[in-house]
Amino acid sequence: MRFVELSGGAMSALLDGDLSEAGRLAGVSLPECFVTGSARWLWRFRLDQMAADPGEARWMVRYAVVGDQGLVVGHAGFHGPPDAAGMVEIGYSVAPGFRRQGYARSSLTELLRRAAAEPAVTTVRATISPGNVASLATISGFGFVEVGEQWDEEDGREVVFDVPARPTVRRRTPPPCDCEELSVG
Repeated sequence: MRFVELSGGAMSALLDGDLSEAGRLAGVSLPECFVTGSARWLWRFRLDQMAADPGEARWMVRYAVVGDQGLVVGHAGFHGPPDAAGMVEIGYSVAPGFRRQGYARSSLTELLRRAAAEPAVTTVRATISPGNVASLATISGFGFVEVGEQWDEEDGREVVFDVPARPTVRRRTPPPCDCEELSVG
């Protein structure tokens, strides 16, 4: 899987419901789910963020591509650049026809890899509705720890999970040796 930046022009076309123009601008065929009501809300939100600070674009939405044919299976990205504490929040969506095939886990793996490669990022956050069993299952096994809850105006109640951007390696001190000293000589 690879991520390709979704340009502002393509997002604008998606916001207008013009899937054909968005695909032309992106250079690939985009799935229908990119023009649903919730997707259009996302494009408007991201375009407003990018208008306020064009430098944030590199953190925003990218479409997820698999295979040699450039098959778009969804989109993923960060909600913005790291905050003052070094936290970035992830977001990803898999197109309905591609769900339950490992693409969400692949997206999560790639987002975590990208976050770990950014020196300014210390923590990766995922916020998930408590009833979203699929997303809760997706993050399991990646080291996320529940750190609280929040209310999101768009999504309602969410459980907040964090994981360090770069796992720390704990060095164990070897146990003291209780063997006799050996002298050679």
